[in-house]
Amino acid sequence: MTAHHDYRTARRSSIHFIADELARRGSVQFFSLRYSALSRHKGDIRLGIDTQANRIEQHKGVECYLWKTPIHPFNMRSPLLRPLENATFWLYQHLPSRVLSDWARQADVIIYESGIAPIYFELAKRLNPAARHIYRGSDDLATINAARYARLNLDRLAGEFDALCLLSARMADNIPNKGNVHCVPNGLDGDLAELGDPSPYSTGRHAVSIGSMLFDPAFIVIASQAFPEANFHVIGSGLGRLPGYGDNVVVYGDMAYAETIRYIKHANVGLAPYISDNVPVYLADSSLKMLQYDFFALPTVCPHSVTGDYPGRFGYIPGHAESIIKAMGAALRAPHERSRPILNWVEVTDRLLNPEHFPETKIQRPAETI
Repeated sequence: MTAHHDYRTARRSSIHFIADELARRGSVQFFSLRYSALSRHKGDIRLGIDTQANRIEQHKGVECYLWKTPIHPFNMRSPLLRPLENATFWLYQHLPSRVLSDWARQADVIIYESGIAPIYFELAKRLNPAARHIYRGSDDLATINAARYARLNLDRLAGEFDALCLLSARMADNIPNKGNVHCVPNGLDGDLAELGDPSPYSTGRHAVSIGSMLFDPAFIVIASQAFPEANFHVIGSGLGRLPGYGDNVVVYGDMAYAETIRYIKHANVGLAPYISDNVPVYLADSSLKMLQYDFFALPTVCPHSVTGDYPGRFGYIPGHAESIIKAMGAALRAPHERSRPILNWVEVTDRLLNPEHFPETKIQRPAETI
């Protein structure tokens, strides 16, 4: 279950690819929650399937349900409103969808994506204690400013999950660890190397940016003006062409996944222009686009905070022209070398379902560290 995604949306994340693999192994129910009339004001990616809410649908072999309520709980960002915030979460938790309860009873494995989905752990555990209950930590709850109710709920119950599987070991500091915390990173399609042809580019050197998360257009302004001989391709940023972009910048809207692979595979440099250096450090490991860049051995330009331990990344200070130019120049000169092993979705799903079978996934408690 997830509060962020629906299997039927065009935009796909890791949970979609995991559901694909699970569907090849058996029956899958994909429950999407925290959706209401309030979602329209947040530009929720599920708005395109609003008319399909509150009914079970089959989509590519997966049963899907988008639970739409009149309102949903959210972080009200004020201590004065905390009693009201807690009350709305309590009601949402204790008045669950009938479909959620029915699917929880039937499941062999229940996967809770980070966010508010784990508030239903106690219900699901009571309805189906024989199931495996697995937390998929895509984000640190404090970092994404999740409501205090959700954070305290996870802190209280973390030790009772069969496994807590985090995208990055860098997320483990804020997770109570009772020996059940593991690192299960993102993966990629096993046939990815065979995709992405022919090249969409003309001659010359090309840098590509994918996605809208924390996108910083100022980076494109600085880099495109400093490197007029290179071409910059900005895909799915959520913004049109902006003042200051050089003539060497091409802006695209949202693009199908398979098409973006062409632009990554044949680029010279991958760009992750996050708007601030104060971004989650675990993005160094968990970012799907940087994983794709690494798969195709692209030198990557990103803020210093998310270079991680990867030699193929070149860090800069957001908004600092000199550091951006230095990082971009170094990336354009760098060799193309993959800097980490990369799992496919079969391997990721195996580790998610049974991380204890893969010793390399274990994140040690401080007392266990040698």
